[in-house]
Amino acid sequence: MAFSLPSPPLKLPTSYSSSTVNNHTLAASASATSIRNTRKGLSLRRTFVVKASEKDDENPSFNPFGFVTDNPSSRSAIQLPENPAEDGNVGQMLYRIEDKGREYGSYIKSGGFRWFVRETGSSDARLGPRGTVVFLHGAPTQSYSYRVVMSQLAEAGFHCFAPDWIGFGFSDKPQPGYGFDYTEKEYHEQLDKLLDVLEVKSPFLLVVQGFLVGSYGLTWALKNPSRISKLVIMNTPLTASSPVPGLFQQLRIPLLGEFTCQNAIMAERFIEAGSAYVLKVEKADVYRLPYLKSSGPGFALLEATKRANFKGTSGQIADGFASGRWDTPILVAWGISDKYLPQSIAEEFQKGNPSAVTVKLIEGAGHMPQEDWPEKVIDALRYFL
Repeated sequence: MAFSLPSPPLKLPTSYSSSTVNNHTLAASASATSIRNTRKGLSLRRTFVVKASEKDDENPSFNPFGFVTDNPSSRSAIQLPENPAEDGNVGQMLYRIEDKGREYGSYIKSGGFRWFVRETGSSDARLGPRGTVVFLHGAPTQSYSYRVVMSQLAEAGFHCFAPDWIGFGFSDKPQPGYGFDYTEKEYHEQLDKLLDVLEVKSPFLLVVQGFLVGSYGLTWALKNPSRISKLVIMNTPLTASSPVPGLFQQLRIPLLGEFTCQNAIMAERFIEAGSAYVLKVEKADVYRLPYLKSSGPGFALLEATKRANFKGTSGQIADGFASGRWDTPILVAWGISDKYLPQSIAEEFQKGNPSAVTVKLIEGAGHMPQEDWPEKVIDALRYFL
């Protein structure tokens, strides 16, 4: 079955200013143009962007240097300041934003690494009728995207964990060759150890979204079906036909990959390019912060991308969750405005196991529904869980 939630019409600004381009580290200095979404009963604010050309949307082409000029929330942030010691100073930018984005989070030592893990709900909730929910994010983002969803689910009686994967967000970014090489196998092993440290009891509820490490969350589930009571998937490659976004293509090109991975606005640009919304500056600050602080996150993403088998993993997911191989209930909560993964991916996945898979379409949301429209994600999760 498939059903959708209505969405109010988008109100778009008629224009926005262009800017000159500085180097990738000058990415957080000025505020982006924004408008307030005044939907009744909601306090969420959103900013919208007018696409440069409808023709470009219809016929997208691979532009390896596209991130330099087309990131709406950072158009003013990458301007050359009149006084470099003010807005454009990286040290001052870090001082301004370094404490942002750590809501509900703390550091957990596991397997020799420090994970940054967000937690909501009381410890008693994990033993209650609602149980524990584990949220896993995709690349190149972080668990910050789940902050609103997990906060409200905690109010509904759930106990929630949302870790930053190793190499992402505020978790450790070990140098390849020194205990972690960013392979799928190692991600699975480290997730097992973290769940043990967090004392997550099986079976639990698993929510997964996104590319690369998001897909590894699903292949981990395929290896541990008895540990999952219910599975929620949001906008993740689910079929062998799932396309690979340009960012990951860039990262695989020699030299260009090394250049791309050090672009501080990479994560926010990826989020914005996947939906109709532009991040507000205070949110964009959090996604760019790890890439501003050091080169580690970029090189971690580069290494993980080089070692990933995108098509092979997507095919493994399609086969593993097919009828006769998986019978635990699955909700596919799909943002239908996703610019990376079309709605047909969710529909094709459901056809592979119609008895276990329910599709819920989320209108108005793009590649990251939990960031674009968390209220609708919460409604979907409450309905399913």
